[in-house]
Amino acid sequence: MKKTKIYDGKILGLSVYEGKIEGRTVRREMIEHRGASAMLAFDEENKVILVKQHRFPHGYVLEIPAGTLEKKEEPIKCAFRELEEETGYRAKKMTPLITYYPSIGYNTEVIHCFVASGLKKMADLKLDEDEILSVVKIDLKKLLTMIKTGKVQDSKTICAVLTYAAEKKLF
Repeated sequence: MKKTKIYDGKILGLSVYEGKIEGRTVRREMIEHRGASAMLAFDEENKVILVKQHRFPHGYVLEIPAGTLEKKEEPIKCAFRELEEETGYRAKKMTPLITYYPSIGYNTEVIHCFVASGLKKMADLKLDEDEILSVVKIDLKKLLTMIKTGKVQDSKTICAVLTYAAEKKLF
């Protein structure tokens, strides 16, 4: 496949791929993204630690903490770093939960979800200049209801929470 880079931004790029698949000429526009890590984390009272974050153009959304991988960064290292930056909590352990492609047809982004355990509050938030968020703690069963009723629509949160709940046989 021939690749033509159309755009190269801070967190994503856009390329056009042209070539043959099974003898057919194809053209694909692809958003290229390094990937992200997301963390399903529970505090000392077993509440899920979420962030209420402004996501343009949707406004404020409730989601699990997450962040984009730095160049050549391992997903687990990103998970530890982002959890502390966005929530002020440090985890002793990150257990892989699920890895998925949120938009497989036109986007290379892959999201690595972890369960963070052994949390300890360490510091205040260390947000990027353009991050607007606050920490929210919610009971897992309430969060499941919020997902089912459409109050939580973020894919990484839905995938992580439902995978965790299925593993724990909560439904």
